[in-house]
Amino acid sequence: MAFTRKPLAECVPALVATARGELPATLVITGGKLVNVCSGEILEGMSVGIQEGRIAYVGKDVSHMIGENTKIIDAAGKYIAPGLLDGHCHIESTQLTVTEFARAVLPLGTTGGFFDAHEIANVFGLKGIRLMLDEMRTTPLAAYMQVASCVPSAGPEFETTGAAIGPKEVAEAFTWGDDVIALGEVMNFPGVVYGDDKMIGEIQATLRAGKYVDGHFTWPASDWRLPVYAAAGVTGDHECVTAEDVIERVRLGMYAKMRRGSAWHDVAKTITAHTEHGLDPRRMMLVTDDRSSESLRDEGHMDFVVRHAIAQGVKPVTAFQMATINTAERFGVARDIGSITPGSIADIILLDGNLADVNVVMTIAAGTVVAENGAMTVSLPSFAYPQEVLASVHLPKRPVAADFVIKAPVESGTIATRVIKVLENHVETMERILSLPVSDGKLQVGGGLCKIAVLERHKGTGNKSVGVVEGVGFHEPAAIAMTVAHDSHNVLVIGSDDELMAQAVNAVADAQGGVAVISGSGTTLFPLAIAGLMSAEPFEVAAAQSAAISKALYDAGCTLNYAFMTLSLLALAVIPTLRLSDKGLVRITPEDGIQLVPLFCEEGVNAPV
Repeated sequence: MAFTRKPLAECVPALVATARGELPATLVITGGKLVNVCSGEILEGMSVGIQEGRIAYVGKDVSHMIGENTKIIDAAGKYIAPGLLDGHCHIESTQLTVTEFARAVLPLGTTGGFFDAHEIANVFGLKGIRLMLDEMRTTPLAAYMQVASCVPSAGPEFETTGAAIGPKEVAEAFTWGDDVIALGEVMNFPGVVYGDDKMIGEIQATLRAGKYVDGHFTWPASDWRLPVYAAAGVTGDHECVTAEDVIERVRLGMYAKMRRGSAWHDVAKTITAHTEHGLDPRRMMLVTDDRSSESLRDEGHMDFVVRHAIAQGVKPVTAFQMATINTAERFGVARDIGSITPGSIADIILLDGNLADVNVVMTIAAGTVVAENGAMTVSLPSFAYPQEVLASVHLPKRPVAADFVIKAPVESGTIATRVIKVLENHVETMERILSLPVSDGKLQVGGGLCKIAVLERHKGTGNKSVGVVEGVGFHEPAAIAMTVAHDSHNVLVIGSDDELMAQAVNAVADAQGGVAVISGSGTTLFPLAIAGLMSAEPFEVAAAQSAAISKALYDAGCTLNYAFMTLSLLALAVIPTLRLSDKGLVRITPEDGIQLVPLFCEEGVNAPV
């Protein structure tokens, strides 16, 4: 079936006639407990009348609009709430196509979101964004696209991507329709603060189109440059990890997005800006950012985040506001979505039990029941990606073990070496300087450390860099390679054995994208054929394959929570403190901004902690 969302102007005559009782409603929901996110109340014995995918009437009695063909849903004993909205989400991080993402989240009560496709944009540019937008339009979701702002994330001097986006491309994307709504997270915040022409030009193109600018500011909330960033027109930011981050953004008029992804557990600390510091929550939003198919299956989507916020002491109605009306208001679409009010699109969920349990038993999208009791009730059309997108891994040669040898500037002894330290459940890393042994001119990496390498895969340049990482946890010879390596999405490989690293890279290259874990137990492969980012399989298959990767990592000693997602960010060149790209080690600090730094250094040596 086709899923359409008509503009309000086209629906006004039918809505008014239905509300008067002269035209039968297509659907009515009767006798439920309405979660009114506008007033912050729970209203007993409320009913909703729907016509042409929009809400015609909200009140105690809708009997005057029930006709012979009106579908009636008895909501007695249930809550009636607006469909949940994700205010910041990368669908590619779920490893699913948009269609399979919709199949996964609609039964969980998510009826819409604001999606930043900067993963596929780094591989295929505007073409990739347009493909995902076209697919979004075939689903029941209230799906809004954000134009990727940082392709590449830090700049071509720091990394190689498959495409580039600048002010001209941003302006073009905003001509595609009203559902292209914002500039995606501006990760190059130093560029904005210090007047980089490209970043300022993209923001200007966005503002001239009457759209919104989303942020990504990772310096401390007390940094004097946060107001500078806000002055550029950035009005929302999801890089909040402390209560102070939320407080300072809200005080500057920004929307603070509190994130609970698979591996990013920021809500518990950030929500205290409201629960302990007493800030008005109207500019606070709950978001997922990155959630894998495995965690969608095992934990949930926005239903899980709302439930988690309530568990931190947020009033249930307030938590729902943070995932509905606040989000819609942030992007200027509260006339259409985010509340159960006359004229709004009928994106509605029914919940059973206690409201705090967020137990979704029915999902209605644009007036159509699309899911019930955890399962879809409608079929979604398939979407075909072109062959170019299915063949995106271009390595000039097959790597061998020798490609991962690190040559040192001394023949023997020890040398001060920069090491990336992984932090569980956090997007940032630490820079460590450790004294590592050298033998026969080669760096010896062991004792709980692993090698990490990035190989350029878009243009066949042969670019490659190798470094050292701490905190992966392999207790046996093992390696993981992946074409999901934020944000340039080159091939990232981490391992404790050079030969297995080479085998893992070749496995994902042969699959034209994916994740491979190789250890003494064998090879576990998760193919990601679409741009090397998304699975071509149904949600259930992808989730099982994602879980198999997690198990293979755990069995090899990597016990990080949702380890794959954490490891996939080790190439993200705009997140503090130390990362690796195809061009070398990248360090991000408030003092020096973004800079390439050498693997070996003359700085003091720290004892391992």
